[in-house]
Amino acid sequence: MNIFRLAGDVSHLVAIIILLLKIWKSKSCAGISGKSQVLFALVFTTRYLDLFTVFISAYNTVMKVVFLALSYATVYLIYMKFKNTHNSENDTFRVEFLLVPVIGLSFLENYAFTPMEILWTFSIFLESVAIMPQLFMITKTGEAESITTHYLFFLGLYRALYIANWVWRYHTEGFFDQIAVVSGVVQTIFYCDFFYLYVTRVLRGKGKMSLPMPV
Repeated sequence: MNIFRLAGDVSHLVAIIILLLKIWKSKSCAGISGKSQVLFALVFTTRYLDLFTVFISAYNTVMKVVFLALSYATVYLIYMKFKNTHNSENDTFRVEFLLVPVIGLSFLENYAFTPMEILWTFSIFLESVAIMPQLFMITKTGEAESITTHYLFFLGLYRALYIANWVWRYHTEGFFDQIAVVSGVVQTIFYCDFFYLYVTRVLRGKGKMSLPMPV
């Protein structure tokens, strides 16, 4: 494992922990898209179906369990424990517009036409767009709390670090996963405008990040 992969995993874990702590300490899910969190839970579920059948390393197994547990804990807090604080009126992104094309692509573009491989491919494609309900929600409300933007920053940083990981692996191992790389680049592109606003507004001390209201 190289430093970019490790840093990416840590950034991903930090992002999820930030979100969980935000919900737990404030006892509120305001500003958080439950739909995005359900999609991320679906990503981890379909990707880690080999958890009890394939052993790569202790690190790999532990991280799979942690991400699965934390993702479902987040969904539980949003839709069960603190459901009265969830802004469902603003969390209105039509997830079928993501799921239908992702399912189709998973059957058309994969490395082997087997259930496990198709589900793994599905998880890769879905992860690249799973954040869209959250970004849509922020755009719809016109602002986001700083703690929510910190979560999004570390989530975007995780993807950027994984791109560096793939570049490193290509130059050192000759390894290139076309599906993962293309999906990762697409996902990182979604964060570009957010990164700019995060640096120019949030890091300059504003409590919230205001965004242009949709026309």
